[in-house]
Amino acid sequence: MQTVVSTPIELLDRSEELSRMMLQSELYQAFTDARRAMNEDEEAQTLIHTFNQEKERFEEVQRFGKYHPDYHEVTKALRLAKREMDVCELVANYRKTERELEKLLTGISELLAYSVSPSIKIPSSNPYFDSSSCSGGCGSGGSCSCS
Repeated sequence: MQTVVSTPIELLDRSEELSRMMLQSELYQAFTDARRAMNEDEEAQTLIHTFNQEKERFEEVQRFGKYHPDYHEVTKALRLAKREMDVCELVANYRKTERELEKLLTGISELLAYSVSPSIKIPSSNPYFDSSSCSGGCGSGGSCSCS
C-alpha cells in the first residue's frame, strides 16, 4: 500500500527516516569500513598518491596530445599506476562498495522520482552501471525518448 505524504513537515520526517535507515544499513557500514581501511593503509595511499601524480603529469601533456615529446611515456606511466592502484585489494573493495551504494541510491532516487511522474529524468553519474540512464544526454532522442 502506498502512503501519500500530505504536508511538507511529513515529507521532511519521512526523508530523515529514510536517511537514518541508509546510514544504519549494512551496505553503508561496509562502504565506510572499506573507506576507512583504504585511508589507513599506507600502501593503498602511496598507490593513490602515485596515480594522482601521474594523472597530473598526463593532464599537462594532454594539452599537446600525441605531439608532446613525453606523451607515450606519460600515458604508459599513468596506465601502469592506475592498474597498480586498481589491483590493490583495499582500493578494489572500496570501489566495489562505492558502486553498490551508488546503485542503491540511484534506485531510491528513481523510485521517488517515478512516484511523482514517470517522465522525470534521473541524472546518472555513471552510464556504464546505470541501465536507465540516457546515454546520449537529454535531447538526443535516444532510448530514453528525450527530445
